Amino acid sequence: MQDFLIMNSLGFPILSVLIFLPLAGSMLLFLLPSDGGAKFWTLLVTLVTAAISLILYRDFNTGTAMFQFGEHHAWIPMLKINYTLGVDGISLLLVLMTTLLMPLCVLGSWRYIKTRVRPFMFCLLIMETSMLGVFMALDFVLFYILWEAMLIPMYLLIAIWGGPRKVYASIKFFLYTLAGSVMLLVAIIALYLENGTFSIPMMMGNGYSSAFQFWVFLAFFLAFAIKVPMFPFHTWLPAAHVEAPTAGSVILASVLLKMGTYGFLRFCLPITPEASLALMPYVLWLSVAGILYGGFTALAQQDMKKLIAYSSVGHMGFITLGIFVFNTQGIEGALLQMINHGVTTGALFLCVGMIYERTHSRELAVAAGVGQYMPVYVTFLAFFSLSSLAFPGTNGFVGEFLILAGAFTHNKILAACTIPGALLAAAYMFRMLQRVAWGGVNNPDQSHLSDLSAREILTLAPLLLFVFWIGLAPKPFMDIMHTSVAHLIGQVEVAKIQQSAAMLATLVP
Repeated sequence: MQDFLIMNSLGFPILSVLIFLPLAGSMLLFLLPSDGGAKFWTLLVTLVTAAISLILYRDFNTGTAMFQFGEHHAWIPMLKINYTLGVDGISLLLVLMTTLLMPLCVLGSWRYIKTRVRPFMFCLLIMETSMLGVFMALDFVLFYILWEAMLIPMYLLIAIWGGPRKVYASIKFFLYTLAGSVMLLVAIIALYLENGTFSIPMMMGNGYSSAFQFWVFLAFFLAFAIKVPMFPFHTWLPAAHVEAPTAGSVILASVLLKMGTYGFLRFCLPITPEASLALMPYVLWLSVAGILYGGFTALAQQDMKKLIAYSSVGHMGFITLGIFVFNTQGIEGALLQMINHGVTTGALFLCVGMIYERTHSRELAVAAGVGQYMPVYVTFLAFFSLSSLAFPGTNGFVGEFLILAGAFTHNKILAACTIPGALLAAAYMFRMLQRVAWGGVNNPDQSHLSDLSAREILTLAPLLLFVFWIGLAPKPFMDIMHTSVAHLIGQVEVAKIQQSAAMLATLVP
């Protein structure tokens, strides 16, 4: 088989099972007699999918950068389109994070969604199929189909089960991401015409002219920068987050935003390394602008969901900063922070959803002082807030420390400019926590508010476990990504040598 792929030897096609199990589960939803049965069925399907994905963690070989658990079948031979799947150290953690979050999204929607329950659960399962497929696909046509397939269920989640401005938010989300998809398609077609294949690993192994790399990088960058979203391509994000139902916000923040940063790592750096190096300063300063803009804007918000949405702009700025400093610490920190942001921000959106179910408001003024009656809730909120501001001992600290270490190694002035962003994160998270825990002494009587139920504690507890597991013992997670990141750095180093040689050739006739 191809020399980039270690074929699956488990006795069953585990990656295909993970992709198609949620799809098969969604097909059976409408045969169930009740909405309650649909909830239990969706929870069962997502739990089984999560359990199967743990086999990947158990059997993954951390000593190779090759794609593992590979599957390869001819699909449309005349166009050289294949059904090729595989995971490496960059995609495995994202696959595991997705399978972990989906049962929690179902639990978080248990009481929140009261109408059209079966269509809602159908959209969640279709989303899981497409998200897992994007992280596993090694053929560009398969990747693009699954990338596009995510748009429709997310659009429906916002447009049907969203807030008062759901139509505006869903259309804006759809148009922005569709524009990015068009740029992605342009890059794919250009690469196919150059290579004669849609195989992603083969495209990663070939060399391209500087001019070709520049235009392909530009198309990739626009597609992925919208998806991240990077400043100033972020304007669709706050509206989508605020209007989406809780599960939609969790999926958006935890997984969909990572599609953009995954695209930078999977495609921009290995396929267009010279263009990535040449345009690196612009991307880095856009990242710094996003960190500061996200921090200042979050500080001004009274809506808890908007506050967390704008904080995501800042956090994603740190991740793109780590990716484009092109050193091991930066990229490993960025990859770990992708997981951390998924865990922590997903948990914070679940917390906002829980307070909204009780008060029917997301305003800080309404939630102020509920800590007196909801001590368990405030305890969870405090730990997730500390993680979000990168407090030592939590997962956010490890990721942000590695990114800043990589940034200082690359450029001390650039890295110093991000420090106010870290201080702003502490300011807006402590402001929210203080108001919710102790504020609002003049509020109407809130003694009727009940603390978290067993189901809600069960929803948040696994995420809190990962906050401290990654924060106190990150080695198992770093081991998974290290070899793949080292291989990626090697590809960029080769591009640096080629750039230097080309520059020398122009100076010495």
